[in-house]
Amino acid sequence: MSEALFILTTIFVAYVVYKTVNEQKATPKSAEPKAKPEASKVLPEQPMPETVAKDIKPTIIKPATIKKTTPTTTRGTVKKGLRDPKTGEVATTYSNYRFTKRWIKDALVTEGLLEKVYKNNELDAAIEATIKDALVKLEALDKYKP
Repeated sequence: MSEALFILTTIFVAYVVYKTVNEQKATPKSAEPKAKPEASKVLPEQPMPETVAKDIKPTIIKPATIKKTTPTTTRGTVKKGLRDPKTGEVATTYSNYRFTKRWIKDALVTEGLLEKVYKNNELDAAIEATIKDALVKLEALDKYKP
């Protein structure tokens, strides 16, 4: 029974597709009605109340003077990331411990922020929390700032 229903549905879908394709071929592009631009409705001007008209004073707008400025470098901005003190490499993505570079893991251990370099199968929620705290402390050290 379900096979017959599937066949009938397939035939119906094919029929609908056939009809829509033939309708598109039957109407040439030049025969399509073009949209007429609608005339914009013009509202008659409404007179301003006399009290408002008396209070309005004509003002002259002075052109703004353009000041030439030289581009300045932003040396004071703090870059996000960790710098390897040995090679000078800057790592900006280290939010996931599993994909963190090896030198960052070693730096966490050498600075005493973690007990050891954890393997991926040793990670759980408590260890992940201590790792995130240790990474924040490592970012604060001047030695690893970019």
